[in-house]
Amino acid sequence: MNEARQSNRRRMSRIGSISFGVTTITCTIPNLSLTGATIEVWSHFGIPDRFTLVIGMGKGQRLCSVVWRREKHIGVVFL
Repeated sequence: MNEARQSNRRRMSRIGSISFGVTTITCTIPNLSLTGATIEVWSHFGIPDRFTLVIGMGKGQRLCSVVWRREKHIGVVFL
């Protein structure tokens, strides 16, 4: 998959969560950069185009906008 990225992503396998409204969904973060991330979820259906990504055990939060969705993966850019 060819993607235009503004910064290099670091491969990792960190647990996180997607938060929107009163909903929280557990996710895995396979890679992360200063400008965005790839997120793995059970299903991307029902997840809005903008949400807060909580990285690790509450160690960081980033407002995100969805760039792409494929099967169980979501590509986001940080706002």
